[in-house]
Amino acid sequence: MSQAHERARALYEARRTRKPVPPFTDADPSLGAADGYATQKELLELLLADGDEVIGHKVGLTSAPARALLGIDSPDHGPLLASAVYRDGDTLPLDRFIQPKIEAEIVLRIGSPLRGPGVTVEQAREAVSEVRAGVEIVDSRIEDWRIRIADTVSDLASTGAIAVSETALPLEGFDPRLLGMVLSRNGEVVDTGVGAAALGDPLAVLAWLANALGESGRGLEPGQLVLTGALHTPIALAAGDEFTAEFDRLGSLTLRVAETG
Repeated sequence: MSQAHERARALYEARRTRKPVPPFTDADPSLGAADGYATQKELLELLLADGDEVIGHKVGLTSAPARALLGIDSPDHGPLLASAVYRDGDTLPLDRFIQPKIEAEIVLRIGSPLRGPGVTVEQAREAVSEVRAGVEIVDSRIEDWRIRIADTVSDLASTGAIAVSETALPLEGFDPRLLGMVLSRNGEVVDTGVGAAALGDPLAVLAWLANALGESGRGLEPGQLVLTGALHTPIALAAGDEFTAEFDRLGSLTLRVAETG
């Protein structure tokens, strides 16, 4: 059994039991992004064997401070799973997660195939069929969020769940860099953001993702969703919280938090 498979099995069990594991990079500080993607591939195979399916991708570490914290110069990515999708107005059960936080993000739906290498921002724009408001619940199966790049990439880029608004708009006529967002908790503003917080442009995020997937012969397919990165600092969840993310033009999205489902 490969080391990547062993790490994937540990994360699979952590997801099942909600008991986090020590950082893999504690035992082997030499692990890097390539090792993380090898583990991610093994973990995804285990989850797909359980009947889950990939509905898109998330891109993380799209802000310069987040990358600096991990000592890297590039974002990361991971799959979005059908089992992790919620709707506007739904209640999130904390007992599904380990140490969740919420991030408001701009979500792009793919309308035509997009495959790297060499994808430009303009080509990325042409491949988008619609834009929606979204939130991601990031979660870590690594103890105390003590992650380096290999740890978070292994852990499906620390994805926990997503929710996407009902409102969808075509890209024609506006610039996603300029989309503003206000995140409120229990009626009080806790943070704000703008589309340009995600790698300078959510469409640049999409182009980066297409090129990154292209390195392993993969691409983006019509209908898939792409979460383009947090527009603010992640906020921890607590039972009883109600979060609303309000976006320019895209409307709002609300999630409630409960102890159990």
